[in-house]
Amino acid sequence: MTDSSIRLAKRVAEMIPCSRAEAERYIAGGWVSVDGAVAEDPGMRVLDAQDVVLHPDARADEIPPVTILLHKPAGYNAGIGSDGTPALNLVTAETLLPADHGKQQRFLKRHTANLTIASPLETMASGLVVYTQDFRVARKLVEEGMRVENEYIVETAGAIAEGGLALLNHGLPFNGKPIAPMKVSWQNETRLRFAAKGVKPGQLEHMCRMVGLKVVGMKRIRIGRLPMAGLPAGQWRYLHDYERF
Repeated sequence: MTDSSIRLAKRVAEMIPCSRAEAERYIAGGWVSVDGAVAEDPGMRVLDAQDVVLHPDARADEIPPVTILLHKPAGYNAGIGSDGTPALNLVTAETLLPADHGKQQRFLKRHTANLTIASPLETMASGLVVYTQDFRVARKLVEEGMRVENEYIVETAGAIAEGGLALLNHGLPFNGKPIAPMKVSWQNETRLRFAAKGVKPGQLEHMCRMVGLKVVGMKRIRIGRLPMAGLPAGQWRYLHDYERF
């Protein structure tokens, strides 16, 4: 029996018609379906009998890099240590924030490829984590990350030592070096709010321990100018064009 299949890109180029390069961009952009299912691989083989359809809103644009904002639950690994299931496993079409569907980006499998984790977070902590394909975001949060303020809510147990809040703001060491001044305040009787730059793994827990407090929970709620806002645990959204860290 003769195999009459051809590459999907060739089929699309003949259908429209257009150049093979344009056809590949249509496919990579998720604009082409085969038998009702979106096909993102220009090299897949299709038969004459298969139904190949181009979306009416299709554009043969280059696919821009994306940045993903994830509300990581505690227990998932986000780039620090080796414990826990990788938090990136949570980034799927099903966990995309419902309000974000169709707003700016359509979910493509390639959006989860070649991602840089730009904001590592301890496994025991929850909160905002950023993954990006965009070198500009990576440069801002990785190369220049020591200048970007992060905000945390830390749940504590125990009684703080006399003068402990002042020491948390300025005066404690970590790994033998003085910690730069930061903004620390009580949010309620057990929750501390930290706003700080260049926080190292384990640093906030160490600081609390030095003033008599035990950390029982930690959540990062802001990176730079970008708050986590209403993003539920375990869900994610795309960074919008108008948003800046």
